Amino acid sequence: MKVSSTFLTPFSSTFPLISSILQNHRKPNYIPFRRYSCVTSSSSSSSSSSSSSSSSVTPISHKPQIPLFLRPPIYSTTQPDLHNFITWAKTLASSIGSTFVQIDDGPDSTLLLRELNWFLDDAVEDPLDISHGRSGTSAKRVGLRASLDEMYKLWGSRIQERRPFQYVVGCEHWRDLVLSVEEGVLIPRPETGKIVNLAEEGLKEGGVWADLGTGSGALAIAISRVLGKNGRVLATDLSPVAVSVASYNVERYGLQDSIKVKQGSWFEPLKEFEGQLAGVVSNPPYIPSEDISGLQAEVGKHEPILALDGGVEGLDDLFHLCTRMSIMLKPGGFFVFETNGEKQCKILADYLENVTGNCFRDVTIISDFAGIMRFVTGYRI
Repeated sequence: MKVSSTFLTPFSSTFPLISSILQNHRKPNYIPFRRYSCVTSSSSSSSSSSSSSSSSVTPISHKPQIPLFLRPPIYSTTQPDLHNFITWAKTLASSIGSTFVQIDDGPDSTLLLRELNWFLDDAVEDPLDISHGRSGTSAKRVGLRASLDEMYKLWGSRIQERRPFQYVVGCEHWRDLVLSVEEGVLIPRPETGKIVNLAEEGLKEGGVWADLGTGSGALAIAISRVLGKNGRVLATDLSPVAVSVASYNVERYGLQDSIKVKQGSWFEPLKEFEGQLAGVVSNPPYIPSEDISGLQAEVGKHEPILALDGGVEGLDDLFHLCTRMSIMLKPGGFFVFETNGEKQCKILADYLENVTGNCFRDVTIISDFAGIMRFVTGYRI
């Protein structure tokens, strides 16, 4: 099981795109400033904290999809029919050439063919049957985790609709996790993993941390594993699909007692924790609205716009989080936010230092793995 990666920035950006990262990843509204005064919370009683501790994951109606590699091999086909599928799928991928690259720096045929191998790894029960299927000479039946008809539809959607590969196979490898993802849930990117490193570096104690806009639950799960028994994580998301998928991922890693997933906008479900949070992390929507149309088709046409569009300058949600964070973090509490790059980092750092009423200290801009200014960190005074 392996994973390719797509990125959030438009193809004109300096940020690395799918064509450069796929080769290395796979298995095992800027608005006028308003000044705010620091607000100290009076609702830091232990009773509110303990009452949430016993609450369960927010009830949800959406049933998350099971990743392809976790499905039981209840289907089968003949090796000649598998050979016909492989031939068709390779022909379809090869026909793309560099067309997608020329359109928006999307994947070329070489990368799509690599994805096809990964797709077969997930769909076929026995890896040896894949090589035999390429020849199509054996009469042995081949166990499959999806029907052959579904395999045709899945691979066809990858090429013809440019559906993200992660949605095709239903998961993404991220750090040391394998996370379920599907339409309606943002695919976690490699660079976002640095938030976990920064949180670990900024960690002075355990306590209650918040992952806002949790999506697949990637950050919540990774940070919970860093905290161990010394803390817990509250993960929020407005999307019921994301809440469902994040809850599924939390349960897969056996962290139900350490992570509570709540549906709602940003800090809204966490009112009882005002002034109590030891840490806040978020990878919010930060793409400027006018740049959405320039995203790769895999991103702009398929991933949730709610998780992408950050308003006119991409800063709407970041400003909101900074304002509310002065109320929610306890003194000494740490935060990490991901941004669209250098311009947003500098604006956000200035906002935190000069507009929020002297609420924060040690505000720092941190580069991502590619050396691009990407993250803003700091502490509540």
